[in-house]
Amino acid sequence: MSAALRLREDYDAQRLRALAKASRDANQTRRLLALAAIYKGASRDEAAAIGGVARQAVRKWVVAFNAHGPSGLLDGKAPGNRPLLNPAQREALRRIIEVGPNPAVDGVVRWRLIDLAQWVYAEFRISISKQTLSRMLRAMGYRKLSARPRHHAQDPAALEAFKKTSPCVWQRSRNMRPQASR
Repeated sequence: MSAALRLREDYDAQRLRALAKASRDANQTRRLLALAAIYKGASRDEAAAIGGVARQAVRKWVVAFNAHGPSGLLDGKAPGNRPLLNPAQREALRRIIEVGPNPAVDGVVRWRLIDLAQWVYAEFRISISKQTLSRMLRAMGYRKLSARPRHHAQDPAALEAFKKTSPCVWQRSRNMRPQASR
């Protein structure tokens, strides 16, 4: 069995407890309190009980704390999936959106998401869904614009005649005099 990792010398139990009190992250607070117990002389098993974890997790906390200080005890954000299109491909997509479609070549008069997804597949051999492409275009600063639908046989004169207008009649309320008490 190997010797336990030593904690950094520039912190002590009192300072870690103060940092735990000031922290807004519950997990960081729990980890700081467990490490403060180690500074006070508690065993790693006792620190694991304080933190509610196994002893191996306390070892990971010690390694992270020694490397990065109290900020090393914060939960990091997961990196997520890598983007489907790299920056050069996104720039090419931006260029064709800005130029617009050529009806003779592209076969469309305006870009739809499905058309752009087909272009991405034809150009880069990357299959991308409409939803993902929509999210990507929104992140690039584009918004979906659509014209308000209007019936081809709509008559503006009939619309004005249909609108109901009420006469503007204002009447003053009658004065309410206080009645004399009896």
